[in-house]
Amino acid sequence: MLLLLLTTAVCAHAQKAIVSGVVRNEMDKGLGQALVADEVTGLGATTNTQGYYYMEVPANKKVTIIYIAQGYIVKRREVLLSPGASRIIDVQMERLQAVQGPDIVIKDQRKREDAGSVILDVSRAVYMPSVVDGVTAMIKQMVGTNNELTSQYNVRGGNFDENLVYVNDFEIYRPFLVRTGQQEGLSFVNSDLVANVNFSVGGFQSKYGDKMSSVLDVSYKKPKEFAGSVTTGLLGASMHLEGASKNQRLTYLVGARQKSNQYVLQAQPTKGIYNPSFTDIQALLNYRVGNWELEGIANYARNRFTFFPETSSSSFGVLNQAYVLNVFYEGGEFDQFDSRFGGLSATYHKVGSKFRIKFLGSGFRTNEYETYDIFGAYLLGELQTDLSKRDFGQIKTYLGAGAIHNFARNYLNVNVGDMGTRGSYDAGDHLIQFGANATVTAIGDELHEWERRDSAAFSQPYDPNGVNMVSLYHSSTDLNYTRLSGFVQDYFKLDSGRLTATAGIRFNHSLLNDELNISPRLQMSYRPRSRTRDLVLKLAAGKYVQPPFYREMRDVNGGVNKDLLAQKSWQFVLGADYNFSMFRRPFKVTGETYYKYLWDQDPYRYDNVRIRYTGKNDAIGRVYGGEVRLYGELVEGATSWISIGMLKAEQKITDSPSIAGYDNYFPMPTDQRFMLGMYFEDYLRKNKNFKAHVNVMYASGLPVGPPRGHLYQNILRIPDYKRVDIGFSALLLDGLKKEYRAHSFFNHIHSIWGSLEVFNLLSIQNTLSYTWIQDQSSGSMYAVPNRLTTRLLNVKLHFTF
Repeated sequence: MLLLLLTTAVCAHAQKAIVSGVVRNEMDKGLGQALVADEVTGLGATTNTQGYYYMEVPANKKVTIIYIAQGYIVKRREVLLSPGASRIIDVQMERLQAVQGPDIVIKDQRKREDAGSVILDVSRAVYMPSVVDGVTAMIKQMVGTNNELTSQYNVRGGNFDENLVYVNDFEIYRPFLVRTGQQEGLSFVNSDLVANVNFSVGGFQSKYGDKMSSVLDVSYKKPKEFAGSVTTGLLGASMHLEGASKNQRLTYLVGARQKSNQYVLQAQPTKGIYNPSFTDIQALLNYRVGNWELEGIANYARNRFTFFPETSSSSFGVLNQAYVLNVFYEGGEFDQFDSRFGGLSATYHKVGSKFRIKFLGSGFRTNEYETYDIFGAYLLGELQTDLSKRDFGQIKTYLGAGAIHNFARNYLNVNVGDMGTRGSYDAGDHLIQFGANATVTAIGDELHEWERRDSAAFSQPYDPNGVNMVSLYHSSTDLNYTRLSGFVQDYFKLDSGRLTATAGIRFNHSLLNDELNISPRLQMSYRPRSRTRDLVLKLAAGKYVQPPFYREMRDVNGGVNKDLLAQKSWQFVLGADYNFSMFRRPFKVTGETYYKYLWDQDPYRYDNVRIRYTGKNDAIGRVYGGEVRLYGELVEGATSWISIGMLKAEQKITDSPSIAGYDNYFPMPTDQRFMLGMYFEDYLRKNKNFKAHVNVMYASGLPVGPPRGHLYQNILRIPDYKRVDIGFSALLLDGLKKEYRAHSFFNHIHSIWGSLEVFNLLSIQNTLSYTWIQDQSSGSMYAVPNRLTTRLLNVKLHFTF
C-alpha cells in the first residue's frame, strides 16, 4: 500500500510543470502583490515585494496565465509544457490610462489616430546595438540613415534642421558648428530618463512648433521610488538615479553620460591621434504643492574633439581601373562645443477641474569654437589591375601630386530665451488646447576660414597673375531678434467616437523681417464598423513653415541675409493602422503615403552633417512617397519590426532661368529613393535571459556633385548604404532570485546584463562623401570616397538597482 501511494504521488507530480518569473512595473521595477493565476481554475500565486512568483500548472495542456495588479492593465500569457518542465515568463505591466496624468491620457488615446505617428518601444533602447544613443538609434533605424556616426536623421526628404525635439514641452537645440559626425557629442535625449516617446514623421498638430519634417516629443519619468542604473562599455559610460519623497510630492531624476568615439574612429581610413570626449549631465525635479506642479530641468554638455591626422589611404574605382590617394598630414584640429540649458515650468490643475494651464520659461546657451590648421600633401596613383603582373595591386602610374591646406578660426555664441504658456479645456465632446510663446535670440559669430589647394605646383583655381584660394570666408555678425508664435486647436469626436479630428491654426511672427505666417492644420481618423477588424484610417493636411534660424540666413560666403523669409510647405498624408493576430500573437501594420509642395525654399548642400545654405528664397520643390511598417512578435515576447520607405525629393531654382539646368527639377540633397530598416529580437528557447538583437539597414545613395558646381550638377549618387549590426545580451545576475536575495549585497541589485555588440558585421565599406581632386596637368577631376567605419566590437555591462 505504501509503495502504491508513493508511486501515485510521483506520477501526480510528474503531470505538473513549473512557471516562474518577475512581474515588473513600467519603470522596470519588481511589482509586489500582483496576482498570477490560471485563468480557468483561478489557482496561482502572489508576487513577493520584489515581483517574483513561482507556480505549478497542469502539464500537456494549454494554460492561460493571467497577471492582475491594481491600477494596471491585465496581461495574459499562454503556455503548453511537458511534465516536469519549467519556464521563465517575465511580464512588464502597463498602467491604466485612468491613473495617468492628463497629458499621458491624451497621448495614449491618440497614438493610433495621428497620421505620421511612429511606434518606439523605449524599453528596448538599452539592448539595441548602435554607436549612438538608444532612442536616436531607433529613430534612425525607422526613417533611414547614411551615417552611423551622427545622431541626426533625415525624415521624408527634409534635412537635419527640419526636425523638432521637445522634452517635457521644452524645445531642445543642438550645436551649430559641428560639421562631421565624429565631432558630435551625445544627443540631448537620455534614454535612461525617458518614460514616453511620441515621434511624428509628418502631418503633426498645430501645438507643435514651426518646422517642416518631424517632431520628437519626449516625456521624462516621474519616479515612484528610488532606483538607478549604470552602463559601461568600450564606447563610454552612463548612470542615472531616480526617486521620490515619502509623500510622492517631490520626485527627481539625475543622469550623467560620458562618451568617447576614439575606439570607433580608429577604424576609419584616416589614421592619427583622436581624442574625443563628450560629457552630458541632466537633472529633472518635480514638486507638487496644492493644485500646482512645479518642474525644473537642467542640462550641461561639454564636448571636446582633438585630432592630429597623420596619414590616410583611399582606394577607389572599378575592377579594371582603380586608383589610390595617399595623403600625409601636418597640423591638427581642436573643437569645443559647450552648451547649457535650463527650464522652469508651473502647471495649475485642480482635481476635478476641466481647465489646465502651464507656464514655461527656458534658456539655452552655446559657446562653440572650431579651430584647425591642417596641411596635407597627396599622391594620386593608378593601381595595377592586371592579375598576371607581379606588381598587381600596387601603384603603376603616378597621376598627380599636390597639397590641400585647410584653416579655420570660427567662434559662435548663441543665446536663446523663451517664455510661453500651454493650456487646455475639456468641454466634453471637445478638448480645446492653446498656447503662445515669445522667443528672443542673440547671436555673435566670427567666421574666418579658408582652403588652399595646389596641383603640380599650380594653385587652384589657376590664375597666372596671383595665388587664389579655393574658398575664403571672413565675416563678423552680431544679431538679435524676437519671434512670436502661438496656436489654438480643438480635438473632437463624432459618430460615437469612430471619427476623431484635430483642427487647429498656428501663427508665427518674426520681428526681424516683419513676416507673419498663418498655418492651418487638420488631422482626422476613422474606425470602420467591424467586429473582426481593428482598423484605423488616417488623414492629415496642413501648412508648415520654418522661420530661419541663423544658419539658414548665412550664405556660403559668410554673409547674413536678415530679410530671408520662412520656408513653407503644404503637406498631405493618407494612411492606415491595422492590428491583427498571427501565430496567435499580436501584430500591427501601418502604411502611409504623403505629398509635400515646397516654396520659398533656401537651397543647400550637404557636407557630412554640416549644411551650407545659399541664404536665398529662390527655389520651389516637391517631395512624395510612401512608407510601410510591420511590427509583431515573430518570437513570443520579443518584438521585431520592418520598415520600408520610398520617396522622391526634387527642387527647381526660380531666379536663375538663364543658367542651363536650373529651368528643370533636379534632385534635392536628401533625395533618398529607397530605405529598408529591420530589427529582430530572439532568445534561447529554454532560457529567455539569453537574447540576440539584429539591426539591418539599407538606404539608396544620396545625390552628390562637385563642391563648386551648380546645384543641378548633383547628378552622381553615393553608393548605397548597407549595414548589419548584431548584439548578444545575457542576464548575468537576477537580484530577484532567492539564491541572490540571501546575500545582503544583492538586495540592492535588480539585474546585471552583459552585452556583446558587433557593428558593421559584414565589414562593408560605406561611403559618406567625396574629396574632389583636380589634376592641373591633365585637367581631370577625381572623386575620392570618404569611408565610414569598418567592423567593430563593443562590450558593455548594464546594472539596474
